[in-house]
Amino acid sequence: MATTISSASSALSVCRMSKGGSRSARAMFAVAALLLTACDHGNTQARRSSQKKIWEDFSGEKALAHVQAMVDIGPRPPGTDAIEKTRSYLVQQLEAAGWKIERQSFSDETPRGKVQFINLIATFGSQAAPSFLVCSHYDTKIFDNARFVGANDGGSSTGVLLEVARVLAERPDLASKVELVFFDGEEAYVAFTDTDGLYGSRYFAKQLVAQNKATLFRGGILFDMVGDKSLTITLPPDSPPELARDIFAAADTLNLRKHFTYFDRDITDDHTPLNEVGIPVIDLIDFDYPPWHTPDDTVDKLSAESLRITGAVACYYLSEVALK
Repeated sequence: MATTISSASSALSVCRMSKGGSRSARAMFAVAALLLTACDHGNTQARRSSQKKIWEDFSGEKALAHVQAMVDIGPRPPGTDAIEKTRSYLVQQLEAAGWKIERQSFSDETPRGKVQFINLIATFGSQAAPSFLVCSHYDTKIFDNARFVGANDGGSSTGVLLEVARVLAERPDLASKVELVFFDGEEAYVAFTDTDGLYGSRYFAKQLVAQNKATLFRGGILFDMVGDKSLTITLPPDSPPELARDIFAAADTLNLRKHFTYFDRDITDDHTPLNEVGIPVIDLIDFDYPPWHTPDDTVDKLSAESLRITGAVACYYLSEVALK
């Protein structure tokens, strides 16, 4: 293109010396401008074609390293030093990738008294106006007589979300359309009821309604328990039909459809309060996991490949469907 621009400049010099040179010069300036525009467009297209797709860039190994870091901190029930250390780790990773963090702090009554919870909300770019949610919970269930580190239950989904944050940050045009939410207090202290469990997502949903912001979000993805070595994502049967269809289609496109199916009953999870306020959110969860809520929910039960499968399908869906 540099050679073409030089030729146009030479032609302009000739035009200035000829009769009607003024009109000819203007014409040649117009040609040069068109050439520059074509050059810029060509370079942009070349950059886009050479840019790695975010679903190809997603690393299961990096996601698993995040899980290991959280497990190394230990059990992380709400209101503990361990969960504050976990928050510090999450914030450090997100800010390093360019995300801005809001700590949504609140307290709520639990069967064990009043507890302080903190959701982490991440947005990208100074003019961010996100229209899609991507979420996980990062707390672990509290047990008095067992050490529960929640490698899969809370750990795997948060590791995937951190890696989604990294690959999205490479595409600011996509990242600015997403709000990442790390929920505190997903686990029930006794049993899931209207007042026990889902503390973070219930508060987050209520705040959206109170601030008239629920309608800003067209939909969302929730990750939970997505690292099992024998991965089968079991979508709740009441999943938003359009989102379920598109997730299945994304998995099919990436030749990963065998890892996705429906569960045989509804699942109460952090997507529930969001759906109740009118935001269609799909729960990507593998509920067929024998170590669930046992001390055996440890990193050796997980695989980087399972995390990659989940993250790749989610990233394909975000890039090619949800954020178009």
